[in-house]
Amino acid sequence: MALAPSATRSNQPVMTAVEKQAKVVFQPSGRRGTFPVGTPLLDAARSLGVYVESVCGGRGICGRCQISVSEGAFAKENVTSTADNLAGATDAENRYAELRSLPADRRLSCQAKILGDLVIDVPTDAQTNRQVVRKRAEAKAIAPKSAVSLHTVTLAEPDMHVPRGDADRLREALKGAAGLTDLAMDPALLPKVQTILRQGKWTVTAAIYSDAQAPATVTALWPGEKTAVYGLAVDIGSTTIAAHLCNLQTGRTVSSQGTSNPQIRFGEDLMSRVSYVQMNPSKLPDLTKAVRDAINALVGKLVGDVGAARSDILDATFVGNPVMHHLFLGIDPVELGGAPFALAASDAMILNARDLDLELNPGARVYMLPCIAGHVGADAAAATLSEAPHKGEDITLLVDVGTNAEIVLGNRNRLLAASSPTGPAFEGAEISSGQRAAPGAIERIRIDKDTLEPRFKVIGVDEWSDEEGFDEKVDSVGVTGICGSGIIEAVAEMYLAGLITEDGVIDGSMAERTVRIQPKGRTFSYQIADQGVEISILQTDIRAIQLAKAALYAGVKLLQDKLGTTKLDRIKLAGAFGSYIDPTYAMVLGLIPDCPVDGVSGVGNAAGTGARMALLNTDHRREIEQTVREIEKIETALEPKFQEHFVNAMALPNKVDPFPNLREAIALPEPKELPQSAEGAGGRRRRRRG
Repeated sequence: MALAPSATRSNQPVMTAVEKQAKVVFQPSGRRGTFPVGTPLLDAARSLGVYVESVCGGRGICGRCQISVSEGAFAKENVTSTADNLAGATDAENRYAELRSLPADRRLSCQAKILGDLVIDVPTDAQTNRQVVRKRAEAKAIAPKSAVSLHTVTLAEPDMHVPRGDADRLREALKGAAGLTDLAMDPALLPKVQTILRQGKWTVTAAIYSDAQAPATVTALWPGEKTAVYGLAVDIGSTTIAAHLCNLQTGRTVSSQGTSNPQIRFGEDLMSRVSYVQMNPSKLPDLTKAVRDAINALVGKLVGDVGAARSDILDATFVGNPVMHHLFLGIDPVELGGAPFALAASDAMILNARDLDLELNPGARVYMLPCIAGHVGADAAAATLSEAPHKGEDITLLVDVGTNAEIVLGNRNRLLAASSPTGPAFEGAEISSGQRAAPGAIERIRIDKDTLEPRFKVIGVDEWSDEEGFDEKVDSVGVTGICGSGIIEAVAEMYLAGLITEDGVIDGSMAERTVRIQPKGRTFSYQIADQGVEISILQTDIRAIQLAKAALYAGVKLLQDKLGTTKLDRIKLAGAFGSYIDPTYAMVLGLIPDCPVDGVSGVGNAAGTGARMALLNTDHRREIEQTVREIEKIETALEPKFQEHFVNAMALPNKVDPFPNLREAIALPEPKELPQSAEGAGGRRRRRRG
């Protein structure tokens, strides 16, 4: 029997009276469905469009279909996942484990059969067709003024008539070379000083770390001359982690790498991870270890790119939202799960890299940028540093669109900040055909207003679906789902084509014009593609997008109320997702307020840019520390007008706001009432009057 997940596809398997079902969630894709007990995990993955590589036909020989079980209680999914919910290892699996290397926590999905509810992690090293991490280093000139300076000195050989320790004589020489009155030495260096001095024949190069928040300290030492050392700037996002390696002397970014955040297996969004820790407190170290291991793996790739060593990295800066900030530091984030959303620590801090299990130079320091508020983190602070709304006259809206949207609004006179719980819909979760950005995901859509036929682009193929060469090239990646930018464009295009009303209801009467409008129970859907995996936009998908965009828009409106203006000069969309949104479609959807269309732009990974600025120039550290103290924090959950703004923002683009700039740039449909015939399968039943 061909399997299909009941939660996400229309062609559900027929469930008999004795057939027991189990819920399975695959991470990091977020795909989920229910399956009959006894279903092989590989079959479940494939029916959901989850890419798990297998080249041996499911015989347990190639070992490429490895997965692991994430154990614990997952409140959002209403799932308690345990390894016991997989059937025991088969003979083929045991044979593979004996002949090859199979980690203790891994199973072969072609052999493992479902016995109960599961959250399954497809490990990064097993994802050939993995998520596309879109967090490159943005081009920005940063004048170097590093906290790390190199000084080469030559000491006289020891003299028994001058009974001073080698380390003390070295400190004195370095104080003179660096023009310092006081200088400490990292205790980790003391056992090595004499050996290094003798290896260098009394000429050594020392790295001195000097920041206003910390005393000047010798943190690294090399025999002879050392000419190049590096720094690491890391943006820990809830979905992806981006790391940049920078030359501390020149300020140049020499390599960038990104990866999926492996914490996704503990929860797709921030509150899911907070809930996971709350329900499984003993698992907190697992979340911390997962993110640190991922960063260490990125460091290995970065230094490999330039032929450097991990020990060449002497300084690092880290940014992330408050939950990521706390989990990286090993701090329980549960207090962030409810009012008053108390941070354990919010100020900037300098820590030893070795205390965070980071595989850098043992003396490397870590600068944590400050958090702004309970749900406006160091990533928003870094984006603010990068885009500098606090330095200009223009009223600027800076939004980092993610599972929790962080919003900064204002100019040099006044700056406000807030967050809105948009949830993971924009990243593909909670969407029936949704997935994260990976090869095969639809990322662009256009709908012909006359024929109502769609054309689309998928990640990994340059041609549109109606262009010559698409059919041949798409075979290599497939059409597997729809990612965030595609979802935004799909809903906006359906609205512009008249397929949905301003209230977001799919017009069932349009089935008379196109077979792509199909009944789905009491509602309708619009089919985009059916190339192996059916990809349709359901009524529930549109509702999920409306809820997410209304939360963001309402947060922005609250800040505009507080600032006392409806005027926006500029809108800057930060983050990987924000940078790939078409600004016009974002405004058609009502994701962002009205603004001159040419004033809306994607600014890339602004948080990563801010992290690089703080890494390379200590003046930028003082700047953001001061700016964060001056930002006014608004808690949207406590504002009485939030609900009013939220309800109005459910409409496309908005129930009350006129959007004059948008209407100048594009023709918006006139509001329409659904005819009675359109409501049969999917409409809302009207009450009779009288």
